Amino acid sequence: MNTFPLEHPNLAAQVYGQLKTEIDEFAWVPGQRRSEAEIGQRLGVSRTPVREALFRLRTEGRIDVEPKTGWFVQPIDFDRIEQLYDLRVVLERWAVGRLCERQEDPPELAELKANWLVPPSDRLSDGAAVGQLDEHFHTLLIQAAGNEEFARVHRDITERIRIVRRLDFTRADRIEATYLEHGKILRAVIQRKAEQAQLLLTSHIEHSKVQARGITLHQLQRIRPRAHAAQSRA
Repeated sequence: MNTFPLEHPNLAAQVYGQLKTEIDEFAWVPGQRRSEAEIGQRLGVSRTPVREALFRLRTEGRIDVEPKTGWFVQPIDFDRIEQLYDLRVVLERWAVGRLCERQEDPPELAELKANWLVPPSDRLSDGAAVGQLDEHFHTLLIQAAGNEEFARVHRDITERIRIVRRLDFTRADRIEATYLEHGKILRAVIQRKAEQAQLLLTSHIEHSKVQARGITLHQLQRIRPRAHAAQSRA
């Protein structure tokens, strides 16, 4: 059981972070109901920080509440997810284009090369770790381009698609493909081949979008029966 010290000044923020992680990792299945009392008891906190965290998640569109039935995760809107992926393409194509226009490499590029242009023996194999590194790859591309407003929008997109994006790294072949595709994108940027970098990036994101949708649907079908069984026992 995860517990937090009751005297911690940011208790609601910690509860928010814990619940957000549970949603992103499908520990809380879309449609599954949970009460404030159950969450508070499980996390070892009072209902006040739980309620604050839940309302924050509701504001972000992650969950909703119905009287007498409890809080539940919003069903995944795949059409909206695909629109967000399309917006990623626009932002990141612009970013690599700007990077290819620069005379000198920004410092972010050195970090990207150190993470992704590595021999197979040095590659990460843990899906969760690769998922985080993948997010960082795309975040750094935008950051290196130097437009903070674009970066802010991109961060919001990353938050909203994380629930399906992380599932793309539950398979070894997708991890290998990500290393190969990121490497090709980086080499094109380093060589200042803007059109090639943009084409590679577009293909990479589009393929991830298709894979994520298929994996997510399969994952939801697999874990829903367990969630319903748990609710029946509650």
